[in-house]
Amino acid sequence: MFLKKAEVGNLIEFKEGLRGIVEKVNENSVIVDLTYMENYRDLELEEKTVVNHKNYKIVQA
Repeated sequence: MFLKKAEVGNLIEFKEGLRGIVEKVNENSVIVDLTYMENYRDLELEEKTVVNHKNYKIVQA
């Protein structure tokens, strides 16, 4: 099964509703900026995280 990989600037969703903007695309994963989310500070998350290509869906290209 071919997975469509996100590209830099895409909005993706992963882990029960977390959303972020793709900053870098690697071979097996993307680096995501989580500060896009309005409730980012409330969730006490790191600013960026790594998500495997199998573990997200593209919300907005």
